[in-house]
Amino acid sequence: MAVFPQLETERFILRKLTSADAGDLFHYFSNDEVTRYYDLESFVELRQAEELIFAWNSRYLEKKGFRWAITVKPDNKVIGTCGYHNWFREHFKSEIGYELNPAYWGQGVMSEVLQEVMRFGFEDLGLNRIEAFIDPDNIRSRYLLEKTGFHEEGYLKQCFYEKGQFADAVLFALLKQQYEANQEEQ
Repeated sequence: MAVFPQLETERFILRKLTSADAGDLFHYFSNDEVTRYYDLESFVELRQAEELIFAWNSRYLEKKGFRWAITVKPDNKVIGTCGYHNWFREHFKSEIGYELNPAYWGQGVMSEVLQEVMRFGFEDLGLNRIEAFIDPDNIRSRYLLEKTGFHEEGYLKQCFYEKGQFADAVLFALLKQQYEANQEEQ
């Protein structure tokens, strides 16, 4: 895709991140609640947000993933991001990731956004499988994945090395056929 795809839901615009969004990302990535289950330390400098935006946009240019800014209509303020990384085109699968400003937690933001991002993955990218790895203690993320149709596939001991220690992970996945069956039921 030559142009970064913009997606839309009832309440949100999902668009490409720009350097102008660094302040919004810094605001919530400097919050320990946001980074508690994230593979990054809490931000202490705006430069860290700028570098993260650059890294996510580089993945798109290298055809390795997509990361959308989540903005509330009609405002252009970034309240979170969602997207695909570890995109293995030859295997028709990718890993999904997301985070959200705590001011918007519990309002159905991410479940609405995930529905559109999953649609894009299965219908436009041709994915057959979407995976998510979460911290076993991240109950909010577990609930979100189950609510949007993902199934737990396994508990992976010391799967990642994050913040100076080995961390366990729970693997969730959603297959295209499961997604399509869920769409037919709605």
